[in-house]
Amino acid sequence: MTSSIAAWIWSERFWLPENVSWADLEHPPPGVEYPRLAHMIYAALPLAVGIFILRKLFERLVAKPCAHILQIQVGLRRQAQPNAVLESLYQSKTCPDMRQLEGLSKQLDWDVRKIQRWFRIRRNQDRPSIEKKFCESMWRFTFYLGIFIYGITHLWLSPWMWDTRQCWYNYPFQPLSLRQYNYYVAELAFYWSLMFSQFTDIKRKDFNIMLIHHLATIILITFSYGNNMVRAGTLVMCVHDASDIFLEAAKLANYAKYQRLCDGMFVVFSVSFFIARLIIFPFWIVYSVLLESWEIIGPYRAWWLLNGLLLVLQTLHIIWFYLIARIAIKAIFKGKVSKDDRSDIESSSDEEINSSSSKNPSETLKPKDSSNLNGHS
Repeated sequence: MTSSIAAWIWSERFWLPENVSWADLEHPPPGVEYPRLAHMIYAALPLAVGIFILRKLFERLVAKPCAHILQIQVGLRRQAQPNAVLESLYQSKTCPDMRQLEGLSKQLDWDVRKIQRWFRIRRNQDRPSIEKKFCESMWRFTFYLGIFIYGITHLWLSPWMWDTRQCWYNYPFQPLSLRQYNYYVAELAFYWSLMFSQFTDIKRKDFNIMLIHHLATIILITFSYGNNMVRAGTLVMCVHDASDIFLEAAKLANYAKYQRLCDGMFVVFSVSFFIARLIIFPFWIVYSVLLESWEIIGPYRAWWLLNGLLLVLQTLHIIWFYLIARIAIKAIFKGKVSKDDRSDIESSSDEEINSSSSKNPSETLKPKDSSNLNGHS
């Protein structure tokens, strides 16, 4: 039963061009290695756990001391008045409706507005601190920068970076290099770790969009490796990592209250996002996977699936750039990056913090809403 299901999932007629079988890829010429999906998955899943552990150590031993050096402190939040009835409801529903509020008002003999204020303060108690956000962004910045440098140094010397038609000549009998294998395993493990940690990280309004993005990315990485679309896959991953570096840099600058640097990094991020994901990705990479591959090897069933996933990613890029453009337009009129439409569930402006962590002891700085810019791939 299991073998028949596996045979149906990995049908040669679906995943490979005509007249090509899995046996052909399992027996490469001497000195040549073709991708084997099992090898990557067995390496990526344990590595995903290792990356998650490494992230926790990095945030504790590297990012948190950096936050203290930059005078980014946790801050002392106002505590909600202890109340067993309200706490019991809060555990099941953090934002009660008006009917529940009126019922609580009669039960406790409290004014409705007082109950609303209690729930607002209680929600703020559970909100992540600026220090936590800084540590999360610093980890992502470090990974994106490192993996981008690793990827671009490999691709710079690869002929298919300068001539995308090289991605399809002699396909799928293209040798796999060790650097390509490492690149794929690292990216897949990272996105698996993001997939799981998304449920414990800072929750943002684009949670569902990011979940779809991570799923589409994992499927693309896995299947493109399985049927040896590795050359095109490395181009896709490198393009996506490029702009994320500047997004995380902008967030780090904002958490540290370097507003001019934050604004500058946001401008660089906006331009790099537009160039990488709305010009290079659709008109260079998607064009090659969609049209050049059709011309050289012809379409087959998995070809439609992989191109469909690429178009899903492109749709998400358009949605994200719309949100980015809204922030940029606000910045033009307000003179600085203000609020991100993909911000945390609770607005930073609602946070009630009693903190003296300002660089100027004579004033208390409020965390800017643009600190809620979200990261992705």
